[in-house]
Amino acid sequence: MAKRTRVVILGAAGRDFHNFNTVYRDDPATEVVAFTATQITGIAGRRYPPSLAGPLYPQGIPILDESGLDALLAETPVDQVVFAYSDVTHAHVMHLASRALAGGADFLLLGPQRTMLAAARPVIAISAVRTGCGKSQTSRYLSRLLKSWGLRVAILRHPMPYGDLARQAVQRFADRTDLDAADCTVEEREEYEPHLSVGNTVWAGVDYGRIAEQAAREADLLLWEGGNNDFPFLKPDLHIVLTDPLRAGHELTHHPGETVLRMADIVVLAKCDAAAQAQIQQVTDNVRRINPRAALVRAASPIALVEAEALRDRRVVVVEDGPSVTHGGMAYGAGFVAASRAGAQIVDPRPYAAPPVAEVFAAYPHIGPVLPAMGYTAAQLEALRATLAAMPVDYVVAATPADLARLIAIDKPVLRARYDYAELDSPGLAGRVRDFLAALGLLTAYA
Repeated sequence: MAKRTRVVILGAAGRDFHNFNTVYRDDPATEVVAFTATQITGIAGRRYPPSLAGPLYPQGIPILDESGLDALLAETPVDQVVFAYSDVTHAHVMHLASRALAGGADFLLLGPQRTMLAAARPVIAISAVRTGCGKSQTSRYLSRLLKSWGLRVAILRHPMPYGDLARQAVQRFADRTDLDAADCTVEEREEYEPHLSVGNTVWAGVDYGRIAEQAAREADLLLWEGGNNDFPFLKPDLHIVLTDPLRAGHELTHHPGETVLRMADIVVLAKCDAAAQAQIQQVTDNVRRINPRAALVRAASPIALVEAEALRDRRVVVVEDGPSVTHGGMAYGAGFVAASRAGAQIVDPRPYAAPPVAEVFAAYPHIGPVLPAMGYTAAQLEALRATLAAMPVDYVVAATPADLARLIAIDKPVLRARYDYAELDSPGLAGRVRDFLAALGLLTAYA
């Protein structure tokens, strides 16, 4: 028997599993000896289970911490190291490439054409150049439009399988009881709850071949909402990519955000109501230079804060969406902006941080005076609760899309803030999507 090519996949419990499933799982010429993990707490030290790994891997596949990559290459023969996660700088990718090459392995990136799956229904994909650009509110906006035009829509979400991987092969969420039954983390709830609140059904999990097949049975159209700045798992018929003028220039500096920008059919310049004209122009110029065929749409990201008038001159702690202010690189988000506009006195949570929360601040020193909604584990949730309990404030402003009060006991009033999507142009995103559907013959009498 010919020698199998030995592969290590660098990941973060998402793209890595998908790449394995689509490219390596059934390939007898390849042996994936390990995954590595980063970004997500509690993934390293586990195994990708045999039920997902397939008959070539009866013992499953170990998941190791990425920090041990050099030792792994020194101790184990490895032919190829495959990079498979998102929202990192180009320099970060090449530093890992240097480690792989110095360890004697080739370094690979698997591209969209090799990893995107064909679906039985038309696919609209929503991607972004960075975490925190506004994919979620954009997909909610589009889902309402599509349903108003008489289409059955399934939301397919980039995977976030941080629990029992075998149980999470295919997940369907129709209401919050499904989230409870699946023991979803705060980060999962941040993505799923807003869709459920507007009547959408959300599909997620590990095995996207099966997910796409089952979702297509219930829908006329699949709306893929990407994670971080990754490219789609499904081959899109229309690819919408969001940029963030508040982080102008990042569309060219992060992987795979630059890739999705170059792939885009429509580019949305989000947050144009908050960004300076010079920032908007910089992003516009970059988009036109590297993807001149894409249509450009300007959009606003208005912030809604419940009972904002109650916050004037009151002491508050702001809880922001976790990924956006950690590896997303944002110092703050919607909650800080909304509380500041309301005249609140924002209290820095650092002096009151429980140890697991303090570790997050140490790992991401760019974070401003806000509290990331970290809840990958029960210990992190308890640390979040303890930090809030210790803070001498009158209100909690929660800008995480998840309902924290359902997950932890909070001894202070909670006011929720969120971003929405608003058109600034005509025909805007709605008009361009309508034209796309008309060309496919999918518009009904409602449109």
